[in-house]
Amino acid sequence: MADRFVLAIHGGAGVRPRADMTDEQERTCHAALSRVLAVGENVLSADGAALDAVTAAVAALEDEPLFNAGRGAVFTREGTHEMDAAIMDGRNRAAGAVAGISGVRNPVHLARAVMERTDHVMMIGDGALAIARDAGLAFEDDAYFFTQERWDSLQSTLQMEADGTLDDDPARRHGTVGAVALDRTGNLAAATSTGGMTAKRAGRVGDSPIIGAGTFADDATCAVSATGDGEAFIRLSVAHEIDARIRLAGQRMSEAARAVVTDELTAIGGSGGLICIARDGALAMPFNCDGMYRGFVRDGCAPETEIY
Repeated sequence: MADRFVLAIHGGAGVRPRADMTDEQERTCHAALSRVLAVGENVLSADGAALDAVTAAVAALEDEPLFNAGRGAVFTREGTHEMDAAIMDGRNRAAGAVAGISGVRNPVHLARAVMERTDHVMMIGDGALAIARDAGLAFEDDAYFFTQERWDSLQSTLQMEADGTLDDDPARRHGTVGAVALDRTGNLAAATSTGGMTAKRAGRVGDSPIIGAGTFADDATCAVSATGDGEAFIRLSVAHEIDARIRLAGQRMSEAARAVVTDELTAIGGSGGLICIARDGALAMPFNCDGMYRGFVRDGCAPETEIY
């Protein structure tokens, strides 16, 4: 067995501006991140697999209405929910992903069901929902996914569009959750889940469910989960670019992650961040925006959570 496990999570790069964040809101966010870290840590501390840890952690993030995934998913411009998720096993690059789904309580569980129950990697629509039913996954009605804050954000966004005053507030564009882990056997895994962008067009899919863009894991290099402007992350194949820099150019993971986020992503006008764990347990959490809800825990150490 490896000496140490490592777990990192993120609740998205769409943070409230520091000036607008009250002390109570900040405490609430830190508490939620701590609860999620505990869920994943419990798996790893019992010699569980990285794949199980990221599944459990992302499902816990999906259950937290504070974050844009699962229960806290944002609304499309039609007032509906379309959620995306992906998971990847670093042992063999097995992967599963779903896009544009609604009703499934934990999309990450459906992504894993696609990986384990089908010959496919990505599924959408009725076919994906059929897999969820066959797997006995929990479904919820629309009321479960309704949060007043997300609804108000939709109305505000639509009004600004009508008035021609729409700004680039990252809270509308960056919401995603994710987890990456290295277990005591040296295996890596990554998972990501999102409700997408507030007021997105029906059928829009971002980077989260796209293997190599928003989600990636390979035991030979690293595990990555990203959050930010999905279109930019897709164009750059951000997660795979970090892997390629490590594998082909011999860069250290921290150097590769920093270069992709702060240099390449910024160069095309994209914003966001990511969490990344290397095969040796090194951890990087770069972002090029105001902040990113994030946390990590190492074997035998106290967990840490950060926002800005």
